[in-house]
Amino acid sequence: MPEITLKAEELFHLGGLPITNTYLVSFLALVILVILGMLVGNRLRLSVGWFQNIVEIAIEALLDLMESVLGSREAAERYLPLIATIFLFVMTSNWLGLMPGVGSIFFETGEGHAHFLRSPASDLNFTLAIAITSVIAVNLLGAIKLGLFAHLGKFFNFSNPVMFFVGILELVSEFAKVVSFSFRLFGNVFAGEVLLTIVAFLVGYIIPLPFMFLELFVGFVQAFVFAMLTLVFLGLHTTSHEVHEEHAPAH
Repeated sequence: MPEITLKAEELFHLGGLPITNTYLVSFLALVILVILGMLVGNRLRLSVGWFQNIVEIAIEALLDLMESVLGSREAAERYLPLIATIFLFVMTSNWLGLMPGVGSIFFETGEGHAHFLRSPASDLNFTLAIAITSVIAVNLLGAIKLGLFAHLGKFFNFSNPVMFFVGILELVSEFAKVVSFSFRLFGNVFAGEVLLTIVAFLVGYIIPLPFMFLELFVGFVQAFVFAMLTLVFLGLHTTSHEVHEEHAPAH
């Protein structure tokens, strides 16, 4: 049975940078999205047909969802690139991890056999990087929207001891988001990888197919959850305290 490891295996070094099997697949996901983006852009400019209709319906549905969270169409259109990029990149990375050859092709190392390709989200470094990027982007956009000092005022409020304590809790929650984001995605994808490896080893090639379709759905759901949590936190960080107080229920 193939060895299951938490650590991504190094394939080679590019200068001083170690290239792992998960890094290689994540780079492949980036290349695929760039190529698809260029092709979609060309198709949208040249003709109007069923393909453009599908793309427009998907974008419109995402904009409607974002508008319901952010409260305005203008804000939804402004932050669409961030949310859509996170969703597409995470989903593509998850789905590439299920392609034939990923997780089933091995190469010899000094320590034994290692996977040549592996799902990016099964590497905690990948999920941590995406989580940190999401949290930093949300805070930067919040500072741009409200102003730097107004945004920092959510974390450092010296008006009274209670608000100071609440601000510290808000600051701690930002670090907790990184842990929550990264471990949720990592846990679900790594568990699916282990499940597929064990099932394929025990019962061959036909029985695991239903599990493959299940993991396709899980990959989509995890990407959607990651993007939607980013959207919710973005809505909180780009809204001032006064707006929250206006919409708070009266006691």
